[in-house]
Amino acid sequence: MNRLLPLALVLALPAWSHAAADTARYTAIFGGKNVGHLWADTQGTKTTVDYDIKNNGRGPTIAETITIGADGLPTAWNVTGATTFGSKVAESFVQRGGRAEWVDSTGKGAAAVRTPAIYVSQAGSPWADQVYATALLARTGMTMPALPGGTLKLVKGDTLTVDGKGGPLQVTRYDLTGIDTTPETMLLDAQGRLFASLSPDSILVREGYEGEEVRLRKLAADWSTQRFVDIQKQVAHTYDAPTRIRNVRLFDPKSGKLTAPVSVLVSGKTIAAVEPANSPATPGEVTIDGAGGTLVPGMYEMHGHLGQDGALLNLIAGITTVRDMGNDNAVLAKLIDRMDSGEIGGPHVIRSGFIEGKSPFSANNGILVDSEKAAVDAVRWYGARDFWQIKIYNSMNPAWVPAMVSEAHRLGLRVAGHVPAFATADQMIAAGYDEMTHINQFMLGWVIAPQEDTRTLFRLTALKRLPALSLDDPRVQHTIDLMASGHKAIDPTLGIHENLLLNRDGRVPVGAVDYIDHLPIGTRRNLMKGWIDVSKPGDGALYEGAWDKLLAVTKTLHQRGVFIVFGTDTGGSFTYHRELEIYQDKGIMTPAEILTRATLDSARYTGQDQRLGSIEKGKLADFFLVPGDPTASIKAIKTIRMVVKDGTFYYPAEVYPKFGIKPFAAAPEVTGATPAQH
Repeated sequence: MNRLLPLALVLALPAWSHAAADTARYTAIFGGKNVGHLWADTQGTKTTVDYDIKNNGRGPTIAETITIGADGLPTAWNVTGATTFGSKVAESFVQRGGRAEWVDSTGKGAAAVRTPAIYVSQAGSPWADQVYATALLARTGMTMPALPGGTLKLVKGDTLTVDGKGGPLQVTRYDLTGIDTTPETMLLDAQGRLFASLSPDSILVREGYEGEEVRLRKLAADWSTQRFVDIQKQVAHTYDAPTRIRNVRLFDPKSGKLTAPVSVLVSGKTIAAVEPANSPATPGEVTIDGAGGTLVPGMYEMHGHLGQDGALLNLIAGITTVRDMGNDNAVLAKLIDRMDSGEIGGPHVIRSGFIEGKSPFSANNGILVDSEKAAVDAVRWYGARDFWQIKIYNSMNPAWVPAMVSEAHRLGLRVAGHVPAFATADQMIAAGYDEMTHINQFMLGWVIAPQEDTRTLFRLTALKRLPALSLDDPRVQHTIDLMASGHKAIDPTLGIHENLLLNRDGRVPVGAVDYIDHLPIGTRRNLMKGWIDVSKPGDGALYEGAWDKLLAVTKTLHQRGVFIVFGTDTGGSFTYHRELEIYQDKGIMTPAEILTRATLDSARYTGQDQRLGSIEKGKLADFFLVPGDPTASIKAIKTIRMVVKDGTFYYPAEVYPKFGIKPFAAAPEVTGATPAQH
C-alpha cells in the first residue's frame, strides 16, 4: 500500500492583476518515472487547474478554479475530483467583504475577516501552494494568518542554476511552514514563477527540465538532512556520566507483568545495571526521576516505508526499530547511516528488499524486473547486502515466485509480500512465502474471480464483497489451515484498513481522537477526510461489514497460532499506537500480550533478542518512559515522557514543537547534567 506522498507546488507571481493568459505545465516524477501532471491555465484573475497523479495504480485526480482579488488573496476557490483512494472531493470557499465561508470534508465553516488572512485548501491540488506563496511574498516577513486557523510563513533559501529546453535559469529555494508537520520546499525562478516542488522522494518540475530530477532530489535530501541535523543538536541528550533512572517499574515481556520499583543505569549505549530502588547512587551520576512511571522496551514498527521526515517522530513514539518494507535503496541506505551515526535522530532499521514486476501499474520502488532471471538476480542483489528479507509486490508474475523464494531461502533471506495479481494467497503460501503482507491481500482470493486485476484500487474496493463471505467456507478454512500448519506469519496492518473502510468526511477518525487536537491545522483537516468513495447507497455499510470480517479473520489467525506482527504502512508514530490499540479494543490480545509482541517477540522474530527487546543488563539502552501502567491499558503508551535509543535520551516535549505538534506529557526531572552533556 505504498503511495505517492502529496507534492508541493508553488508559483509566485509579482501580482495577480495581469490580464494576459498564462499557462504553466509540470511533470510529476516518482522513482524516476513520470507519474502525472499539473496544468494551470490563468485568464486574468481566474486560474483553472488540472492535476492527476497515478502511481502504483492509484492517486488523486483534482480539478479546481481559483479567483484572486485585488489584494492577491483568493476570493473564490472550488475543488472537485477524487482523493488517492477514490473518495469524492467537493470543496468550496468564498470571501465577500469581511466574511469568509467554506465547505470541506469537515463540514461548513465561516469567519469574520478583520485583518488579511489566507484560506488553506483542504483537498486542493499542489497549485494551492502557489496561491500561498504569492500572498506571502507580498507581506512583510513573508508571514500571515491562515483560515481556518494557524499561521503561514515562507522562508527564503539558496539560489542555484538549472538547465533544460528553456535554457539556463536562476531559481531560489523557499520553504513553506504552518500547514503540516513538515515544511514544503519549492524552487521559484527570477520572475517568481514556480520551477519545481521537490522532496527526497519525488519532484514536480517544469516541463522541459525533467533532466534535473536526480540532482534536485539530492539537493532536497541535503536540505532536509540539514534541518534534522539542526533539530538533533537541540533535542538529543548524551550524558558523559552514568545515568540513573530512578523510581520506575519495568515492563517485563518474559512474564507480561510489571516489576517492583527499580533503578536502571545507562552507561554509553548499554544498560549497565538494573538495581533495587533503594540502591545508593555513585559519585558523578546523572539522575532522572521516573516519578513512579513505567519503562517499556523499545517497540518494533514492522511495516514502515521510512523517510527522513518521519524518522524522529517514530523514535519519540517509542519505536526504536522499524522494519522498512520497500524504499529507494540508495536513499534509505544514506538515511540509515545518518541515524546510526547519531547525525539525525531515528530508529534502527531492518531492510526488506522490494521487488516489483514491470507493468503499467508498477510501484516505483526497489528493483523492477521483467523476467524470471531478472527477478532472481534482484534477489541475489539483496542477498549480497544487508537485507533481512525480500518483499514481492502486486505486478510480479506469479510464475516467477517459486524461483525467487528458492533463491532467497538459499541465501538466508526470508520472503514476504503481497499476493501478485491473478494469483491467490494459497499459491503464495505453497510457493514458500514466510509472511503474508496486509490482511486484505490475504483474504481477497476468497471473494474475487481469477481474472480480476488487483493492481488497481480494485484490491481495496473489492473488500465490500466480504460481508457476504462465511468464515466457515471451506476455502477460508483451507487458507487458514495452510498458514497455521506452515508456521507462517502475517502483517495485517489493521489500522490502514480501519482508515480506509471507516473514515468518513467530517468525522474525527476513531484512531485519531487522542492526538488530532495536538496537530497543525492542515494535518487535522486531512485526517477528517474519507478515504474511499461511499457515495453509492449501501456502500458505506458494506465497507463497515468488511472491517468486521477483517477483524474476525485476524482474531482467528491469532487463535490458530499464526504469528502476527504489528505494522502500519501509514508512517508509524501515532498510527502505530492505534495499531496496537485495535488489538486491545477488539479483544484480539491483552495489553500485556500486545506489548510483548511489540517488543521481545518482534526482537526474537527478527533475530535481535540478544541485544534488544527487553530491559536487561548488557542490552542496548532502547526503551521509553510513560507515567501510567500500559498492562492495564495500552492507551498509556500515548503519553511518552522520555525515549532512549542507543543510550541517547530524547524528551518528546522538546521535540514535538519542532513539528508544530503540542506535546502530550512533560519531560522528567533531570539532575546532575551539565550543558556539555546536552
